[in-house]
Amino acid sequence: MNEKTVMLSKGYDLIDGRNAYNSDIKRLTLGVPILEENKKMQIAAQIWKNDKDGKSILAQEIPIHQVFDLIIFLSRTLLYFKEAYRLPLLYDPEKPTVERIGVQGGVLPVEICVDNQNIKDDIKAFAQGLNDLGELIGERQRVLSRILEELECY
Repeated sequence: MNEKTVMLSKGYDLIDGRNAYNSDIKRLTLGVPILEENKKMQIAAQIWKNDKDGKSILAQEIPIHQVFDLIIFLSRTLLYFKEAYRLPLLYDPEKPTVERIGVQGGVLPVEICVDNQNIKDDIKAFAQGLNDLGELIGERQRVLSRILEELECY
């Protein structure tokens, strides 16, 4: 289990957002991919849970570039919703594309899912959810911002 692990974060269950102290995610790791489908990648992030016997098991593994893609996608979504209140439906049905972010010679599109038949209600609930999670998200944004600023020095 630790053979290919390079970086480790124990005790994640104590800080797992609203699941803190009750989370079944016990630790996060970074290292050589374990799952066959990720073997082409050099680094992956792993999420570990304990099974019913208390033994650590790999619950999920994400190639490191996908972790960054999720952070980019989430960050752009957060920026969008800071201003979305100005639109009557929280989006423009005629222009559902928020942004097309250039990555790896292609684009990472960020858009409202207008194919969702319940989008009018779901987007309101989503915006409210972001608002309700403000203290959890805000703290993590500040930490991430500080770390990204430090990375700029290198």
